[in-house]
Amino acid sequence: MSRHNPEVRLRHMLDHAREAVELARGKTREDLANTRLLQLGLVRLVEIVGEAAASIPREQRAKYPGIPWQDVIGMRNKLIHEYDTVDLDILWDTVSAELPDLIMSLQAIVPPEAHE
Repeated sequence: MSRHNPEVRLRHMLDHAREAVELARGKTREDLANTRLLQLGLVRLVEIVGEAAASIPREQRAKYPGIPWQDVIGMRNKLIHEYDTVDLDILWDTVSAELPDLIMSLQAIVPPEAHE
Protein backbone atom coordinates (compact mmCIF):
# COMPACT_ATOMS: atom_id res chain seq x y z
CA MET A 1 0.00 0.00 0.00
CA SER A 2 1.37 3.42 -0.97
CA ARG A 3 2.55 5.70 1.80
CA HIS A 4 0.36 8.38 0.19
CA ASN A 5 -2.76 6.30 0.74
CA PRO A 6 -5.07 8.02 3.26
CA GLU A 7 -5.33 4.78 5.27
CA VAL A 8 -1.55 4.73 5.63
CA ARG A 9 -1.58 8.36 6.77
CA LEU A 10 -4.28 7.60 9.34
CA ARG A 11 -2.11 4.73 10.59
CA HIS A 12 0.86 7.11 10.85
CA MET A 13 -1.24 9.52 12.88
CA LEU A 14 -2.32 6.76 15.24
CA ASP A 15 1.10 5.18 15.63
CA HIS A 16 2.94 8.45 16.27
CA ALA A 17 0.27 9.75 18.64
CA ARG A 18 0.57 6.51 20.61
CA GLU A 19 4.35 6.82 20.63
CA ALA A 20 4.16 10.39 21.97
CA VAL A 21 1.79 9.37 24.77
CA GLU A 22 4.02 6.42 25.61
CA LEU A 23 7.14 8.63 25.65
CA ALA A 24 5.44 10.96 28.13
CA ARG A 25 4.11 8.13 30.32
CA GLY A 26 5.42 8.43 33.87
CA LYS A 27 6.86 11.87 33.16
CA THR A 28 5.76 15.25 34.49
CA ARG A 29 5.53 18.72 33.03
CA GLU A 30 8.68 19.50 35.03
CA ASP A 31 10.46 16.57 33.36
CA LEU A 32 9.55 18.10 30.02
CA ALA A 33 11.02 21.45 31.05
CA ASN A 34 14.27 19.83 32.18
CA THR A 35 14.82 17.14 29.54
CA ARG A 36 15.83 18.39 26.12
CA LEU A 37 15.54 14.95 24.50
CA LEU A 38 11.98 14.61 25.79
CA GLN A 39 11.14 18.01 24.33
CA LEU A 40 12.67 17.14 20.97
CA GLY A 41 11.03 13.73 20.85
CA LEU A 42 7.55 15.00 21.68
CA VAL A 43 7.81 17.93 19.29
CA ARG A 44 8.85 15.63 16.46
CA LEU A 45 6.14 13.05 17.12
CA VAL A 46 3.42 15.71 17.26
CA GLU A 47 4.80 17.23 14.05
CA ILE A 48 4.49 13.86 12.32
CA VAL A 49 0.89 13.45 13.49
CA GLY A 50 0.07 16.84 11.99
CA GLU A 51 2.01 16.23 8.79
CA ALA A 52 0.20 12.94 8.23
CA ALA A 53 -3.14 14.68 8.86
CA ALA A 54 -2.30 17.44 6.38
CA SER A 55 -1.50 14.80 3.75
CA ILE A 56 -4.98 13.33 3.88
CA PRO A 57 -7.20 14.87 1.19
CA ARG A 58 -9.95 17.19 2.45
CA GLU A 59 -12.70 14.99 1.06
CA GLN A 60 -11.29 12.04 3.01
CA ARG A 61 -11.02 14.17 6.19
CA ALA A 62 -14.67 15.17 5.77
CA LYS A 63 -15.62 11.51 6.30
CA TYR A 64 -14.33 11.76 9.88
CA PRO A 65 -15.74 14.92 11.47
CA GLY A 66 -14.84 13.63 14.95
CA ILE A 67 -11.15 14.23 14.22
CA PRO A 68 -10.08 17.83 15.02
CA TRP A 69 -8.23 18.15 11.71
CA GLN A 70 -7.59 21.88 11.85
CA ASP A 71 -6.24 21.67 15.40
CA VAL A 72 -3.93 18.77 14.55
CA ILE A 73 -2.62 20.45 11.41
CA GLY A 74 -2.42 23.84 13.12
CA MET A 75 -0.29 22.38 15.91
CA ARG A 76 2.09 20.92 13.34
CA ASN A 77 2.35 24.28 11.61
CA LYS A 78 3.00 26.06 14.88
CA LEU A 79 5.75 23.61 15.86
CA ILE A 80 7.41 23.78 12.44
CA HIS A 81 7.17 27.51 11.81
CA GLU A 82 7.52 28.76 15.37
CA TYR A 83 10.15 26.24 16.41
CA ASP A 84 12.04 28.85 18.44
CA THR A 85 9.05 29.68 20.66
CA VAL A 86 7.50 26.30 21.45
CA ASP A 87 5.24 26.70 24.47
CA LEU A 88 5.97 23.65 26.60
CA ASP A 89 2.68 24.04 28.48
CA ILE A 90 0.76 23.70 25.22
CA LEU A 91 2.94 20.80 24.09
CA TRP A 92 2.40 19.01 27.42
CA ASP A 93 -1.36 19.60 27.29
CA THR A 94 -1.46 18.32 23.72
CA VAL A 95 0.37 15.11 24.57
CA SER A 96 -1.25 14.45 27.93
CA ALA A 97 -4.83 15.60 27.27
CA GLU A 98 -5.48 15.91 23.53
CA LEU A 99 -3.61 12.97 22.02
CA PRO A 100 -5.37 10.30 24.11
CA ASP A 101 -8.72 11.53 22.72
CA LEU A 102 -7.29 11.61 19.20
CA ILE A 103 -6.01 8.06 19.65
CA MET A 104 -9.48 6.89 20.68
CA SER A 105 -11.03 8.54 17.61
CA LEU A 106 -8.40 7.09 15.28
CA GLN A 107 -8.71 3.60 16.73
CA ALA A 108 -12.38 3.66 15.73
CA ILE A 109 -11.51 4.26 12.05
CA VAL A 110 -8.08 2.70 11.49
CA PRO A 111 -8.28 -1.01 10.82
CA PRO A 112 -6.08 -3.18 13.03
CA GLU A 113 -2.79 -4.16 11.44
CA ALA A 114 -2.56 -7.66 10.11
CA HIS A 115 0.22 -9.63 11.76
CA GLU A 116 2.01 -12.11 9.56
